[in-house]
Amino acid sequence: MIHHMRRFHSLLILFSLGVSLLTVTSSRAAPADDIRGVLNAQVAAWNRGDIDRFMQGYARATSTTFVSGDQVTRGWQTVRDRYAKKYDSRAKMGTLTFSGLTIMPLCDDAALVLGSWSLQRKTDRPHGKFTLLFRKLPEEWRIVLDHTS
Repeated sequence: MIHHMRRFHSLLILFSLGVSLLTVTSSRAAPADDIRGVLNAQVAAWNRGDIDRFMQGYARATSTTFVSGDQVTRGWQTVRDRYAKKYDSRAKMGTLTFSGLTIMPLCDDAALVLGSWSLQRKTDRPHGKFTLLFRKLPEEWRIVLDHTS
């Protein structure tokens, strides 16, 4: 009888630990929600004309890479400088919209994002597609590779 009580007590402890772990895991935001949050913050920053806040969505690393057309830009600062030069006024920045987002987790700390971008400006409406590689870094999810067309 004592053996059965110990076994029951051990199973009860294991069950309680399992429920606790499930509760902790389910209370954290899903990676897709976190990534969507980064992208929403980027859109909001862009639409305020704040390139530095927009750039917070990128990993602040020399390995951060931006590809557009036949140009490859490496390094967070270089990518930031490219944006600042190309979009040096609110008129050039326009209003940014992301749409058609597909977020595909690759593993616990990496995800691929496909989507469309468009700018609404006074005289035109440029648009295109992007593929982003996100990595889970100590400061949260960040873009490490951006291929935009």
